[in-house]
Amino acid sequence: MSRPGRRLAAAARPLALASLVANAGLIVTGAAVRLTGSGLGCPTWPKCTDDSYTTTAEMGVHGMIEFGNRLLTFVLVALAFATFFATLVQRPRRRSLIVLAIVIALGIPGQGVVGGITVLTNLNPWVVGLHFILSIALIAGCYALWRRIGEGDGRPVPLVPAPIRHLAWITAVVSFAVIAVGVVVTGSGPHAGDQGAKRNGLDPATISQFHADLVFLLIGLSVALWFALRALDAPPATIRAAAVLIAVEFGQGLIGFVQYFTHLPVLLVAAHMLGAAVTWTATLAVLWSLRTRPSLIEPSETIHPAPARESVAL
Repeated sequence: MSRPGRRLAAAARPLALASLVANAGLIVTGAAVRLTGSGLGCPTWPKCTDDSYTTTAEMGVHGMIEFGNRLLTFVLVALAFATFFATLVQRPRRRSLIVLAIVIALGIPGQGVVGGITVLTNLNPWVVGLHFILSIALIAGCYALWRRIGEGDGRPVPLVPAPIRHLAWITAVVSFAVIAVGVVVTGSGPHAGDQGAKRNGLDPATISQFHADLVFLLIGLSVALWFALRALDAPPATIRAAAVLIAVEFGQGLIGFVQYFTHLPVLLVAAHMLGAAVTWTATLAVLWSLRTRPSLIEPSETIHPAPARESVAL
């Protein structure tokens, strides 16, 4: 392999991490669009106006904010394709990495299309919610790729008993449910992205209470998982991942309660949306810490120890 090829292959994991961070950043810029009322700053799609693909001076700051969010999609696409080519030139070539990289590379333009549909439907709250959930799915894909690059392709080796793994997966399902219901809460609240955008019609107090109940359930499951891992003397990295998840959940929950009782100030809402991405990433970290994957060594590649040298008497 040429030197540029080796450098590109070595950059696969940093590129996957950059893609993960950028997809979390898309949530932040999307929050900025919504919270500044810039959701229709570019009133059509794929053009920004009927006559221009870019924002114009007449559209003001709202046009700049919304168009800036669109531009981030091109950064995500560039990172995704760079990661794909980095996995493609690796030797030996690993099919699982290539498939994951392709899924991410195709998912980002798909996410852009859903973003366009949100504009064309005048910020329908259910479509906006789907836009957010797709970002969560892309974060999962990027995280999986980042972790898979750093491990082997052998069969997964569990590090904890099956009941603990089941508890961890239940915790992950509830974590996703918390995020999904949080999206519905946002769709019932005041931050629609534009003054003329409709809400989903649900009672904000009722759906917020349901969301809070799920948060309490998630924290309870996470604490139970942490105690179970300690009782079983699980690997330190696994216990640490569970502890980090609990800390993130408490921080996210605190932000959520403060924003609710202070009538949803925009900075706290933005922090809470970013916190959703961080919570989801911490959840994925727990799942990944429950097993390890050794490298595959082909029989022909098995390294045999060299025969011991016979001592020679002097």
